[in-house]
Amino acid sequence: MLARRAPRLGLALGSGSARGWAHIGVLRALTEAGVRPDFVCGSSIGALVGAAYAAGELERFADWVGTLGMRQVWGFMDFNLSGGMLKGEKLIAFWRRNFADFDIEASPMPFGAVATDLHSGAEVWLREGSIADAVRASIALPGLFTPVARPDGRLLVDGGIVNPVPTSLARAMGADIVIGVDLNSDILHRHLQPLALVADPPVADPAAEPEAGEPEARHADWMERLKFWRSGPAAASGDQVAPLPPRPSVLDVVMTSVTIMQIRITRSRMAGDPPEVVIAPSLAHLGLLDFHRAAEAIEEGRRAAEAALPQLLRFAG
Repeated sequence: MLARRAPRLGLALGSGSARGWAHIGVLRALTEAGVRPDFVCGSSIGALVGAAYAAGELERFADWVGTLGMRQVWGFMDFNLSGGMLKGEKLIAFWRRNFADFDIEASPMPFGAVATDLHSGAEVWLREGSIADAVRASIALPGLFTPVARPDGRLLVDGGIVNPVPTSLARAMGADIVIGVDLNSDILHRHLQPLALVADPPVADPAAEPEAGEPEARHADWMERLKFWRSGPAAASGDQVAPLPPRPSVLDVVMTSVTIMQIRITRSRMAGDPPEVVIAPSLAHLGLLDFHRAAEAIEEGRRAAEAALPQLLRFAG
């Protein structure tokens, strides 16, 4: 009589930009409960954190994430004039120097990342080659990061565009039980409210402006360029007319649109191929670019994972 094989556990880490630091809290809670996946895969920020976990670097990576403030986040912004606002080379070069850069086939834990072919719209599973290159392709959020050109001529962008919680990839890697970590489950109600609006800029005192070389000054200048200010002939003429409603910033419109799209896609994909266990941190209070608020995201990830443990242990048992 054949012995019963233990079910193999796969972890699918979802997209969500800065909210992805919640994955660190999820992974810590699973480790402390004695749960070790056999496979890990991710889309976008899920690929970044998943790569650190697969390489055995999670705690060192988490220590670095905990040091990120606005100044440090700004330091990784290498601005670009075409394809996306950021080239992403500073971030991935830092990753190569300080964390994992080896062939995916040699990963201590089987790893996969999801990207999107910009020309065909096809979902691309990255299971071989440089793990750093795979992460860079998976995090290439359209409009923010430039696409990644592959040797075969394809241009790859963020995997969250087609598969925000890659349950299907985890199953293809051999998982019998999949834990899906959905970072956007509670976001939609926030984005059904009016977007954060931009008021008219105050008149600056030139004598009080920070020096142009200061990071804070450069950050403020960059953010100002992303905003559409209210303007029009009526404002200049002095006519007593109702003011036009203020507009959200360009970045707010892009990020909100991407988030809503990913929420809808996640619901559709998970309805067709649901994970056995879903971990869904409550992250609506965090913005997509709040990379400096890691402690809040990590704690919420831990809380959500601990709440899901009884369900997981029933499946695994």
